[in-house]
Amino acid sequence: MSKRDYYEVLGVERDADEKTLKKAFRKLALQYHPDRNPDDPEAEAKFKEAGEAFEVLSDPQKRQVYDRYGHQGLQGQGYNPGFQDMGDIFSHFGDIFGDLFGGGGRRGGGARGPRRGADLEYRMVLDFMDAINGVEKEIEVPKHAWCETCDGSGAKPGSDLKTCATCGGRGEVIQQQMFLRIRTTCPHCGGKGQTVSDPCGDCNGKGRKKVTERWTVKVPAGVDNGMQIRDRGKGELGEKGAPPGDLYVTIQVRKHEFFKRDGMDIFCQVPMSYPQACLGAEITVPTVYGTETLELPKGTPSGKVFTLAGKGVKGIHGRGQGDQHVQVVVEVPKKMGEEEEALIRQLGELGDKPVADKDKPIWERWMDKLHGN
Repeated sequence: MSKRDYYEVLGVERDADEKTLKKAFRKLALQYHPDRNPDDPEAEAKFKEAGEAFEVLSDPQKRQVYDRYGHQGLQGQGYNPGFQDMGDIFSHFGDIFGDLFGGGGRRGGGARGPRRGADLEYRMVLDFMDAINGVEKEIEVPKHAWCETCDGSGAKPGSDLKTCATCGGRGEVIQQQMFLRIRTTCPHCGGKGQTVSDPCGDCNGKGRKKVTERWTVKVPAGVDNGMQIRDRGKGELGEKGAPPGDLYVTIQVRKHEFFKRDGMDIFCQVPMSYPQACLGAEITVPTVYGTETLELPKGTPSGKVFTLAGKGVKGIHGRGQGDQHVQVVVEVPKKMGEEEEALIRQLGELGDKPVADKDKPIWERWMDKLHGN
């Protein structure tokens, strides 16, 4: 079954701003929230659909890819819109559900469970040809790691953790909102269920420390501006027992001095001489993969575009390949010798297209033309 258009799902225009998107999602989330529609698979499906649409359209990079390439474009760039279960939706849109229901937005009746880590973004600037051919780049990303001194507990080695008095060690508290009973993270212990009486000196009781991690990212051939590479598990730490988030590497490609790109097609402009345009010739033209021979027929007009099939950008992971479009333009010499100039004048007279007399000022040449001289 094909997916509905995300803008249609939320009921907004394609130029909707962030405020409009959030308002539309709030309305649908409240309407189809599982606590309002218990044991209703259709409502749950619509709730997930709205969450998926908001996840994509509220992210500038994902929205750019979706607007240009649709659902298939998102999948091709490593995105995985949608979530495995209802818990993932609540964890991703805690701010929205916090506004709606006054808490963390988990379904009532079940344990919250540890939250996965936050996703991170890294902006990678690539040379034009590296984006065409693919490259491996080493990057450095600031993030958190578990404190080795206290093994992530936040407590000074040898000291004990105490059961949180607010939640009784459950890590959650229950809030009553009209007809809803919402489980939210304990504000005192942050969901850990325990508190630190004697904090670790290396991490100040946080259990984690700021580090800079280095690793190599493989950039596939064919990436373009705004595309993202997803590196699973390279994001921020999750809560104890939960997986880390993902790292999204956003691509920015530098412009090339000769080639231009539009999608999977390459464009360039090469010069040809007037004799070549008139009589035809074989010329050598550059491509992003080397040089190719281009045959010019007789009488080729300046500005004509020739297409080199299959010489454009290779699709991500080998999915198709574009073309290269070569525009030939007659190159007019700015300087020439006396013999060359004489031949050009003779050519103009033979074609009944006389050229200007360089020895007369322009106003005299116009007077001669008016009087038929």
